[in-house]
Amino acid sequence: MATAPLYAKPRRVGRTHWVGAVFVAPAALYLVVFQLFPVLYGLALSFTEYSPLSRSAPRVVGLANYAALLHDSDFGKALWVTGKYVLLVLPLTVLIALGLALLANRPFRGVGFFRSALYVPHIVSLTVVAMVWLWMYSPDGLFNHWLDGLGLPGQRWLLDQDTALAAASAMRIWKALGSNMVLLLAGLQGIPRDLYEAASVDGAGWWHKFRYVTLPGLRPMLTYVVAMDIIFLAQGFAEIFVLTQGGPLGSTTTVNYLVYTEAFQYNSFGSASAMAFVLFALIVSFSAVAVRGVAGRKS
Repeated sequence: MATAPLYAKPRRVGRTHWVGAVFVAPAALYLVVFQLFPVLYGLALSFTEYSPLSRSAPRVVGLANYAALLHDSDFGKALWVTGKYVLLVLPLTVLIALGLALLANRPFRGVGFFRSALYVPHIVSLTVVAMVWLWMYSPDGLFNHWLDGLGLPGQRWLLDQDTALAAASAMRIWKALGSNMVLLLAGLQGIPRDLYEAASVDGAGWWHKFRYVTLPGLRPMLTYVVAMDIIFLAQGFAEIFVLTQGGPLGSTTTVNYLVYTEAFQYNSFGSASAMAFVLFALIVSFSAVAVRGVAGRKS
């Protein structure tokens, strides 16, 4: 009786590889042309002095652009504003979204509408949302109308240095709540119900279930939400551009907005590229620290 060979003869898969490469090629080409090449070109520009309005080629200046940032007070102030913006928005966005996700995870009439209504701001363009909030913050807008109804004086929400950044932060919190809630809700629904039933058998109350079952089970998704929020908030631009144009007196000028003004108002692409890569390095560093803090050690 014939016996089966110990090792099957490898199939010829060369053609399969070529077919796969053909399907992957458009996406790979897109990544190289529109993602990788601009990043590498920007990195190269950061070591040059270059204005697109001049007819001369970029002049290599080495690390001069990065060294100049150490003494650039505008860049230092923009870093401070960006940090305050992240610290204002991130904790509130995550905590409120977590509370909403816990509420949306409970069965009650209208829970589908509740989830959808909270998610709607996420699918609307950030620029459109900022324009709506720009009207609400205007001197004759909705917020001052409410204050007038309560007999309180109107506020110069976006025109006062003390309130402009907080006003922009409130808009961003409202915009980000929906996406964070959906992600955390998905994380909550991935926690096995057996763990809650076992905790109930052991006599655990709501707080102990939340601390010892919900939070550990939600930690991977919570880590992802915190990391992505840091990245998106540190790159804040559209809301600042629409609401305040970086004012008043630079109180809302984030690093990304400063990069825009440096590149397209002062035509200094080398310096703008250096700012962008310093911001990139800071985002990577702080994201790594935050992810490690939220994720913790594996037990």
